[in-house]
Amino acid sequence: MWKPGFEFLEQVPARLIGEHRALCVYSFDHRGTPEKPGLVLGLDRGGACRGIAFRVAARLRHDTIAYLRAREQTTNVYREVMRSVWLENAARDRVSALAYVVDRGHVQYAGRLSLAEQQRLVLQGYGRSGNNRDYVLSTVAAIEKQGLRDAQLHQLAAMLHDAGPLHRDARAADDV
Repeated sequence: MWKPGFEFLEQVPARLIGEHRALCVYSFDHRGTPEKPGLVLGLDRGGACRGIAFRVAARLRHDTIAYLRAREQTTNVYREVMRSVWLENAARDRVSALAYVVDRGHVQYAGRLSLAEQQRLVLQGYGRSGNNRDYVLSTVAAIEKQGLRDAQLHQLAAMLHDAGPLHRDARAADDV
């Protein structure tokens, strides 16, 4: 949402019904390690989710999907699916969109963790894309910038702020 990583023609607020946004994936690479996993977002079943739909030029469709597969499917924790989303534009258009929904049977599925456990994992998480705390706080900032709110993520963000300055990342802590 806040870092698409591909060229697009338009971005429109949209609503997906049937899945919700959740920190439900253990990250062993981008935001953590197998020894000290972090958490990243996934679409998990049930509820609804407001976010952004991106329109991509037809000539870039293949390359964009290849990029997304390379980024999102490194461990196959997500199922690539087409879903109907409702655009929050004047016409309230219903369109088909590519989405990545978490596979609940995958070893990285981390559904139904308490907020305290989410906080612990996020504070310890550091991977090749940086620290997990920044990922969560950047996501919350992007959600707010779109005029949206995610109660669970906002509550976790408040807990992360209350935890004080970020401790040393996992690499530095292991060197001590």
